[in-house]
Amino acid sequence: MTIIGKQIRIERIINRNTGRTVIVPMDHGISLGPISGLEDMKRAVQMVADGGANAIVEHKGLVGAGHRRKGRDIGLIIHLSASTSLSPYPNAKTLVCSVEEAVKIGADAVSIHVNLGNGGEKEMLRDLGMVSYEAKTWGMPLLAMIYPRGEKIKDDYDVNVIKHAARVGNEMGADIVKVSYTGSVETFKEVVRGCSIPVVIAGGPIMDSDREILEMVRGAIDAGGAGASIGRNVFQHKNPTGMVQAISAIVHDGANVEEALKILD
Repeated sequence: MTIIGKQIRIERIINRNTGRTVIVPMDHGISLGPISGLEDMKRAVQMVADGGANAIVEHKGLVGAGHRRKGRDIGLIIHLSASTSLSPYPNAKTLVCSVEEAVKIGADAVSIHVNLGNGGEKEMLRDLGMVSYEAKTWGMPLLAMIYPRGEKIKDDYDVNVIKHAARVGNEMGADIVKVSYTGSVETFKEVVRGCSIPVVIAGGPIMDSDREILEMVRGAIDAGGAGASIGRNVFQHKNPTGMVQAISAIVHDGANVEEALKILD
């Protein structure tokens, strides 16, 4: 029965026709505080839902604040791990929620953040292994956000460490893995080729232009990626609904960058 449950839930966060997804993470409040774009969670969720996002990522305490009881539906991914920018060890993520609790809240999926290449890696990998087991037990899809970040990492966007990060999520039993974009279609193809589960890209810091964001998304799709999980470049955009529509056009409808820019304009 858990296999059926997972299949049903995963279609709430991945488009069943395209096999791709547009996710908007909104879990930044623990790391950074109430940053611009996330002060009013109902409004933030409404704008990205109106744009056609497949899912959002939230921490457990804000699910009620963002639940609208009206409007377009959107998948709910509960984030299970956290750290703050105030910590002397901001790269060391700690479990703050369980899969069982996420089920009780009404989650369609769960996510966990793991940083590789730092002193806390072994604890985060242990937590990922435990969460992976619990997710399978409950029939809950698992999104693993895995980044090479720490004292052993010289370049966070090096294709060799990014494809290693993606493979870690694959090996540990995740259903979707989120990694940084490597900067080109050819290098990102290496990441996708070495991973047998859907790979989505992170958005990262605020970019200089809309074109830059959309070119990154188009590049990831051309490389065989399964979509995008972009936060600040969406919810801090002057037009979050339009940005989600533009990203969705690329991810689900095959639009090129120029077509997506026209949608945004």
